[in-house]
Amino acid sequence: MSNELLFANAEFYLDKKLNRITNLANLSALIMENVKELNWVGFYLYDGEKLYLGPFQGKAAVTVIDLGKGVCGKSALERKTIIVDNVHEFSGHIVCDCNSNSEIVVPIIKNNELIGVLDIDSPKLNRFDQSLKNDLENLVKLLVDIL
Repeated sequence: MSNELLFANAEFYLDKKLNRITNLANLSALIMENVKELNWVGFYLYDGEKLYLGPFQGKAAVTVIDLGKGVCGKSALERKTIIVDNVHEFSGHIVCDCNSNSEIVVPIIKNNELIGVLDIDSPKLNRFDQSLKNDLENLVKLLVDIL
């Protein structure tokens, strides 16, 4: 599926009238279904202190992440997207699925407040490039607009 169709589907399924969890669940499913070579897509939500597991697609995962820990915690703390080409070389990587080899984490920020992160893993090394990073950041912007 092209990224334009992914965005169109996201715009169709994301709705301000729906519960936040419903929107996150549908977006994680849409990404998993439409982006190739992924094995985990999900959200960690920030409660003011830590990141807690939210809606996801994939194997069971770590439920709580401290800010600054692992790729998700680092992305949340620094409030920037992080691409890890090889998770086995990332100091402090938190393993959930031993088949994961690369990862991208996009922070979700609204009105300068951290809401959480979008976390995506791939069994392929070097899976995430600048183009996909831009597309995922645009999807998060779309999500933020309806939250």
